[in-house]
Amino acid sequence: MDDQLWESQEGQLAVDVLETPSEIIIRSAIAGVKPKDIDINVTSDLVTIRGERERHRERHDTTMHFEECFWGSFSRSIVLPAHVQPNEANADMKNGVLTLTIPKAHAEMQVPVREDLSD
Repeated sequence: MDDQLWESQEGQLAVDVLETPSEIIIRSAIAGVKPKDIDINVTSDLVTIRGERERHRERHDTTMHFEECFWGSFSRSIVLPAHVQPNEANADMKNGVLTLTIPKAHAEMQVPVREDLSD
């Protein structure tokens, strides 16, 4: 694959999404990325994770036999299975695995229905 084309593509981050009775947990293996180089945005129903894994420049006399690891910019947006409290989100990075824990919103979303029964 042409290096310029490869570098212009954005990779999609692989994630695990788990739900407990009280929280949503998102895990992703992001080895090779410093925590300060990861941007996480959480809303009440959506999480977006962005970052970049630095591509190593190979020597000119090197032959690449396999290139399965993604290097460069990546992102992933996840529609959450329940509403959460974005301000209570907690991110932890350990051994190259990002774990994002977000408490669920306890109040049920209710939409009032106005009844107009006049004839």
